[in-house]
Amino acid sequence: MSLTAGIVGLPNVGKSTLFNAITKAGAEMANYPFATIDPNVGMVEVPDARLARIDELIPAKKVIHTTFEFTDIAGIVKGASKGEGLGNKFLENIRQVDAIVHVVRAFDDDNITHVSGKIDPIEDMETINMELAIADLDSVNKRYDKVEKVARSGDKEAKAEFAVLNKIKPVLEEGKAVRGIDFNKDEAKIVKGLFLLTSKPVLYVANIAEEFMASPDDCPYVGQIKEEAAKEGAEVIALCAESEEEISELDDNDKADFLEAEGVEESGLDKLIRASYHLLGLATFFTAGGKETRAWTFKRGMKAPQVAGIIHSDFERGFIRAETMSFTDLDKYGSVAAVREAGRLRAEGKEYEVQDGDIIEFRFNV
Repeated sequence: MSLTAGIVGLPNVGKSTLFNAITKAGAEMANYPFATIDPNVGMVEVPDARLARIDELIPAKKVIHTTFEFTDIAGIVKGASKGEGLGNKFLENIRQVDAIVHVVRAFDDDNITHVSGKIDPIEDMETINMELAIADLDSVNKRYDKVEKVARSGDKEAKAEFAVLNKIKPVLEEGKAVRGIDFNKDEAKIVKGLFLLTSKPVLYVANIAEEFMASPDDCPYVGQIKEEAAKEGAEVIALCAESEEEISELDDNDKADFLEAEGVEESGLDKLIRASYHLLGLATFFTAGGKETRAWTFKRGMKAPQVAGIIHSDFERGFIRAETMSFTDLDKYGSVAAVREAGRLRAEGKEYEVQDGDIIEFRFNV
């Protein structure tokens, strides 16, 4: 299951630095706008300490983490929705991702140019959000008249879509995001088919100076960003992209020493990757022992046969049952045998909704 988060922001806020830190892919960095033109794409392992514990208790020849995809998208400027900067090119790139990681500059540095000549996180956030809303409004307006004509003829699907467009249009006209609107299940399906930029879930990243790594809330910009993000119920993570890039080049021991010296328990990147993963409602199940112990990504709410199909279509087609235990139980009891003796090893059927942390062996027949 491959899902992507697109990293967006104004030019020179640290997007490509952050991307380098995440993927070690060597995305170009430069102190001028639009250093990133074509989007860079990279895969990153989702950190999960449970894998090591599972491998300790159910040894395997190798351990494989689940992965998440990040796309570094060109910097956005005011007027982009009308063609300024790279205009519609970046908009199309954003349409292809499942979630948005919005990087906001929260540091002072006279050596790094800011496109507006000043550090103002709220204005920066508003600039990008307004450009996305304007682009969405343009898409809705183009769709509006066409759907209205069909709806007037009595077409049921067109009437449903027209009602949704009428719900969306005034919100976009105020420069607000579609994701802030409450939709029922049927409406949500229609919205998904419109591929609107502001309907995508968003995570804000405050790119702070190194001096604030141990206590991000001491950075005055972070409070401003959190207050603005709270208006749309969005989460904020603060990290220093430059330091995170340095950390990403270190081995595990040196990384631990660096974080300890900075007074930080966990790298900002680990928090970011997990937050992006969960932003999309993703969770992890495990297969364990033998050739490999592996983490797999699934969407919360999926049932056992669908989850089995992530491994192989034959598993879903010929699904019989899912022999399941939770990671919590394995960790507590210390072995599969002990979990079984405690009555915690379960045989789940087709209606079972898989939970994060489930360790599963699928039984199937094709």
